[in-house]
Amino acid sequence: MPAKSVKVKDEVIKTIADLDKVIEKDTLSLNQKFSGKDNKRHIVICGGTGCLSSDSQAIYDEFKKEINSRNLADKVTINMVGCFGFCSQGPFVKIFPEDTLYHGVKPTDVNKILDQDIENNKIVEELLYEDPTTHEKIKRQDDINFYKKQIRIALHGCGTIDPENIHEALGYEGLLALKKALSMKPQEVIDEISKSGLRGRGGAGFPAGKKWQFAYDQKSDIKYVICNGDEGDPGAFMDRSILEGNPIAVIEGMMIAGYAIGAKQGYFYIRAEYPVACHRIQVAIDEMKKIGLLGKNILGSGFDFDIGLRYGAGAFVCGEETALLNSIEGKRGMPRPKPPFPAVSGLFGKPTIINNVETLANVPYIIRKGAEEFAKIGTEKSKGTKVFALGGKVKNVGLVEVPMGTTLRTLIYDIGGGITNDKKFQAIQTGGPSGGCLTIDELDVPIDYDSLVAHGSMMGSGGAIVMDEDNCMVDVAKFYMQFICDESCGKCSQCRIGTKRLMEIMEKITSGRADLSDIDKLQELAESINVGALCGLGQTAANPILSTLSKFRDVYIRHIVDKKCDAGVCKKLISYHINPDKCRKCSLCARNCPVDAITGVVGKEVFKIDQQKCIKCGTCITSCHFGAIYKE
Repeated sequence: MPAKSVKVKDEVIKTIADLDKVIEKDTLSLNQKFSGKDNKRHIVICGGTGCLSSDSQAIYDEFKKEINSRNLADKVTINMVGCFGFCSQGPFVKIFPEDTLYHGVKPTDVNKILDQDIENNKIVEELLYEDPTTHEKIKRQDDINFYKKQIRIALHGCGTIDPENIHEALGYEGLLALKKALSMKPQEVIDEISKSGLRGRGGAGFPAGKKWQFAYDQKSDIKYVICNGDEGDPGAFMDRSILEGNPIAVIEGMMIAGYAIGAKQGYFYIRAEYPVACHRIQVAIDEMKKIGLLGKNILGSGFDFDIGLRYGAGAFVCGEETALLNSIEGKRGMPRPKPPFPAVSGLFGKPTIINNVETLANVPYIIRKGAEEFAKIGTEKSKGTKVFALGGKVKNVGLVEVPMGTTLRTLIYDIGGGITNDKKFQAIQTGGPSGGCLTIDELDVPIDYDSLVAHGSMMGSGGAIVMDEDNCMVDVAKFYMQFICDESCGKCSQCRIGTKRLMEIMEKITSGRADLSDIDKLQELAESINVGALCGLGQTAANPILSTLSKFRDVYIRHIVDKKCDAGVCKKLISYHINPDKCRKCSLCARNCPVDAITGVVGKEVFKIDQQKCIKCGTCITSCHFGAIYKE
């Protein structure tokens, strides 16, 4: 688990004047820390889930132990912070005030960093990031290509401040937007969000200001704000990282939304599979309550607002807003028919706005800097930035925040560093199970809501999975369809039954049992599901199939007609063979075969594979030292 939270010892902040004093003090303290004016060195360690899984907690513990044993506590401080973003290069350690970034750090490197850098001001060269093209050692994070074209708005503070210390958040522009919003009329706040052009970052891209306006216009004594943190797309970790890195910013966005629509209660709905995010949000809520920033008469403004935390059980469908409402109410997580929309009748039948984590994380920036500043970034219809979880067959895997309108080519090649092992790019899947694939012909498509939809995909919550020549696009569509089948809530027959039938056809195609008429059945059924399903998830359930059918129909035909998977992924359509000219008759393959499918005589006879027994596991290829075994 991450480091223990910092306990707040301050008196209750009752007025705007009190908050101003605390912010002034915390800002000065943080600036002195980062600039070195406090005459100390400061070590920050990535405490995002990815780095925690790679021993960053052990690194933190080792630093703490060694700092104490060397009597350096009065000269060095150490914090765990949120995700640095460059996940494939972690764990990260950064040293202030020099802003030196070390990557791939292990617990065994701690003494080296303390010996050389902290005590002797000598950079540990071997832990610096090396540019793969120039082979230059790079000292500062901002000088690495991965970061150069990013703009951090939603990720503000992530990888810099201690997410469990409210004073670091306040020193990093925290609650300045709330203070400003409380001086405005609620309608003025909504107008500012509308003017900014902020659209929902959870997938649908609905204008946030319009959603807030609907809820504001409802006459009700009780209204709610909900932060949707039920991020369930395979490969997506944007919302989790924001919650882990700067929870106060998301809370601030929720409070501003509550003030704008007249709500007094907010709820975080976060899947319990995100224990670090849940822990840090709860710490932030507790600290804000303790010093009077949540509860009654906040900052003497007359605004009452409280926040609760509810855990999701990992059901993908509960990312759909009405299923989420049912889950919070203690009901089975299944979508409700719309209308009425949640802004009219939501949680417990009361007007409710539901925004995802990234949407709310953008709100403080908009109020703090102004709608015009936010609207300067992005495209005409898609303003601001978008956070992507860039993964798959790309060299630089990680969390990326880029201006809307950035091209896929920039995302994959400039920021992502290109395809792993310099293989050929085949496609990128955006939008997760609800999205579609974009091919090499679409690399210069700008990333915005409308452009992606026009090319058969969608923004979604921000998952971006890159695939190379070794990926079978039929298998990719099958993977997402299996996911949808497993996650279907079963409420409507189109999704409950239709996706099962789609999966059966996909199984036929990948096992060599299909005929060309199955492609027509696949197309017709997929289109009918998109039209007839109850909720947004069901209506987009067949998108991966429709997308791959549109752009890789020849691959489907090759599977059906020639019974071949050229990528060598669909096991029932590939076979393993031994090249007699390369076989050394050593029996290594036979000895390692788990089903005794390989026979031959050591030193005398070329070995052969019984295709009827072979289970296509590939063990023979990895066992052979002479490249004698191949698949086709």
